[in-house]
Amino acid sequence: MDIVWKIVIGAGAGVVAVWLTLIVALLLAGRRYQRPGLGEMLRLLPDLLRLLKRLASDAALPHGVRIRLWLLLAYLAVPIDLIPDFIPVIGYADDAIIVALALRSVARRAGPHALRQHWPGSPAGLDAVLRTAGIHG
Repeated sequence: MDIVWKIVIGAGAGVVAVWLTLIVALLLAGRRYQRPGLGEMLRLLPDLLRLLKRLASDAALPHGVRIRLWLLLAYLAVPIDLIPDFIPVIGYADDAIIVALALRSVARRAGPHALRQHWPGSPAGLDAVLRTAGIHG
């Protein structure tokens, strides 16, 4: 019975270590990629969700891009997060960082014209999304 507890404690410590590593990676990625302010991106959230759904449904985009977008939408829909939302600031920042990284990946693979074609919001909002994705002009 002693060996079982050692395995359980070791597995638990491993899960906690992986979780902490992911949190640190998200924080570092957030500093690097978060160009518009977090508040600005949260105001764009409804338009971003419509954009993601439109891009994921576009058959003209590469299959891998659409799969990434559906996985992102599933992550956003599931109430379980890497960092719980009740933790101030970083609880919601992990979702914003993951969306920014996914948008950057999609924009590089599908091209900025796909973002422009499917954007449902204002030109200023599109400009903020393009800056977040690392696309200038």
